[in-house]
Amino acid sequence: MSRRSCGAGLASKTEFEKPLAARVAYELAARLADESSLRAQLCQAAFAQKRCGKGDVVTFSRNVFIPLTNLCRDRCGYCTFAKLPDSPEAKTYALDEVAEVVRGGVATGCTEALFCLGDKPEVAYASHRAWLVERGYHSTPDYLVAACQVAFSGGLLPHTNAGILSRDEMQALRPWNASMGLMLESVSERLYQRGGPHFHAPDKRPEVRLRMHREAGELRIPFTTGILLGIGETPEERVDTLFAIRELQEHYGHIQEVIVQPFHPKPGTKMRAMPPLSDEEFAAWVALARLILGPEMNIQAPPNLAPERLSELARSGLNDWGGVSPVTVDFINPEAPWPTLAALQRATEASGQRLRERLPVYPEWTARREFFDAQVWSRLPRFADRDGYAVRGVIPHARAPLRSCAAGDSPALGRGA
Repeated sequence: MSRRSCGAGLASKTEFEKPLAARVAYELAARLADESSLRAQLCQAAFAQKRCGKGDVVTFSRNVFIPLTNLCRDRCGYCTFAKLPDSPEAKTYALDEVAEVVRGGVATGCTEALFCLGDKPEVAYASHRAWLVERGYHSTPDYLVAACQVAFSGGLLPHTNAGILSRDEMQALRPWNASMGLMLESVSERLYQRGGPHFHAPDKRPEVRLRMHREAGELRIPFTTGILLGIGETPEERVDTLFAIRELQEHYGHIQEVIVQPFHPKPGTKMRAMPPLSDEEFAAWVALARLILGPEMNIQAPPNLAPERLSELARSGLNDWGGVSPVTVDFINPEAPWPTLAALQRATEASGQRLRERLPVYPEWTARREFFDAQVWSRLPRFADRDGYAVRGVIPHARAPLRSCAAGDSPALGRGA
């Protein structure tokens, strides 16, 4: 399919026939917050570009969320996930508890076990070090390998988001994981300075996070990354973050998806009074991410963080809703419940698209043998159909696809979010 129509509806169409140049992206970002007409045009162009690269399907992954431990040595200014060891909410899952969650996931048709945990709690807390040693483990990543083995053996495909991991730790996890991830969040060094949200978070240093991204690329790991919007960064720094992701993908080819996530202020945090982005601005940044990263990138926006604007968000250039669990809550944003699959389907169809279920890796990735350990590769056919979607992933009553976008076509919808 030609991409020449991917920028239809914008004043300077030729600048949007391929991923944006930095000069154009900076100019657009500077105007985005104040110009509603520009936001609408960006969403229109991004939706057209998404259809050129991804067709009319929007995906999701049916998962169980396993917060293996909510102990963390970092103290981000916006986080309620991390707990201190003496908190009544502090919890580290035993392996039999992991197995119990996995059984619930298998029983409800899930394919993914999403492991999310705090960064290096054994470095900060002697009690957690002792807990690990009593069970025969020398570190949290060492214990994580055992937990992923339990999930894999129990019938799910693990996806691990464990904060900063070393090359050796990722290599040890690779035989048990379909994919891994780390939110880049921001490349702004300012956010790590005194008074910033990452001042007490050594694992949020941009170079540390970029290093892990590069090493995951060298290891050929399907990798999820993302940008966090609204934690004090400037529009220019957001563009810098998206271009850093684009450069990683151009060099290593391992970025399977980019999450565009808005900050949500939470009671009890230092940033509880900081205003979040409006849903309209959030959708426009999803659109700008699409236009910077191009038609082929998988762009995800969490549906539980803008639940009232799903159909408009679906027209902003995303092609994925992320993980949606029938079993567990979003432990990172517990105040934001998942929409039902029926609600997701209605919103997706209202945007003229179809909802399909995927695995922890996207359909096109299930043909990329070099990105998987042999053990995981041999397991994929149990979960995926011939097109790479989840075998159980047919959503009933989905509408027929729209026609594909070819040279000279105009976008399917003439309005943006």
